[in-house]
Amino acid sequence: MSFTRRQVLAGLVGLGVAGLGAGGVRYWLGRPENIATHDYELIAAPLDLQLVPGHVTPAWGYGGQAPGLELRCRQGERLRVRFINKLDVQSTIHWHGIRLPLEMDGVPYVSQAPVLPGEYFDYDFICHDAGSFWYHPHTASAEQLGRGLVGPLIVEEREPTGFRHERTLSLKTWHIDEQGAFSEFLVPRQAAREGTRGRLTTINGQPNPTLELPAGQVVRLRLINVDNTVTYRLNLPGGEARIYALDGNPVQPRPLGKEYWLGPGMRIDLALKVPSPGEELSLRNGPLRLATLKGVASSEVAGDWPPPLPANPVAEPDLARAETLRFNFEWAAALASPADEAAGRYKYWQINGQAWDINDKTCADRPIATLKKDGHYIFVLRNMAQYQHPIHLHGMTFKVLGSDRRKIIPYFTDTYLLGKNETARIAFVADNPGVWMFHCHVIDHMETGLMAAIEVV
Repeated sequence: MSFTRRQVLAGLVGLGVAGLGAGGVRYWLGRPENIATHDYELIAAPLDLQLVPGHVTPAWGYGGQAPGLELRCRQGERLRVRFINKLDVQSTIHWHGIRLPLEMDGVPYVSQAPVLPGEYFDYDFICHDAGSFWYHPHTASAEQLGRGLVGPLIVEEREPTGFRHERTLSLKTWHIDEQGAFSEFLVPRQAAREGTRGRLTTINGQPNPTLELPAGQVVRLRLINVDNTVTYRLNLPGGEARIYALDGNPVQPRPLGKEYWLGPGMRIDLALKVPSPGEELSLRNGPLRLATLKGVASSEVAGDWPPPLPANPVAEPDLARAETLRFNFEWAAALASPADEAAGRYKYWQINGQAWDINDKTCADRPIATLKKDGHYIFVLRNMAQYQHPIHLHGMTFKVLGSDRRKIIPYFTDTYLLGKNETARIAFVADNPGVWMFHCHVIDHMETGLMAAIEVV
């Protein structure tokens, strides 16, 4: 007898694997020999923030903070996280950029049942790749990410890298008004365009902070865009900075240059040579200041640029034998009927003529493409609109080959910022079986159609 994925998920709920109140045996999954373990208990719960002085914002956080608790483990180690849901709504955790088994991917009705209020779920997986990653729900994403359910996951390299200092900087723009109250996370007419933008930009939950860094040292800055919508045009006028990794994957170090466009879901690791004591640099989004980086006296000998970071163990696609598939990302406003809009079922975007229905739990049963396990593939990504789409693939890492809009030095990533009217080529080895989400990480684009399922069998 064969079973559908839906029946398997229903069976898991019946066994009580997902919740505190459902009964059944509770246990940590087996611990392999010779693999160190980092255990975390990650609680999602309401949290009052003071983002606007004198006013309270009713946020949601992980571990009593928003953005959430920074999780860390070392490359090759098993990460075990018990997620406890103390919200009044169901939720999950997706581990953005991590190559893991499908059942740990955190997509409700695809890889697991939703974690209901008062219940918990044990996430357990090996972190194969070192780098800067992050975590967030894949349930009612516009609201849940918008309220603060985001957090960094740092996977440290197996051996010392030469960086003696580092800081993790989570970039988020909040949908709040001047009194700190939340505004709408998804405005239909904006979702059909660039996405619904917030009003107040923060780093690690603080508007325009001053970050003190040891003068003369080379500091690793891990910048993570955990925002629903905003693409940050990162620049450091007068600063000496080099790019060491993009989206968790090392690159040959090179100068930051004039600016780097960091779309939602994307990450960049910079090496910054900190200026003399008392000197300041401005980390900016275009012309707007995000933070002040200030050199403070240090007793250490001035540092030098570390060597390139070691490559992650990602399979190299064989382009000579790769199969090519094409994907068009386009408007689909005509698909949204008055009845759909009245019910909040907006369909403004589509991939290859198919608009994902965020309210339909069976969409993943109809994948847009079925790939052979260990097959080699080239995806041609064509943006047929004037708005940017950070395209993210779950479960696997792909290599960006080229673009018709800009020069590309090929690199591995899990999220590519597809510019307006741009066509780009990516390639990868489909080495992770399962049904994986393939979507834009502008959250209200995703929730209004710009998502599909890719099956690897």
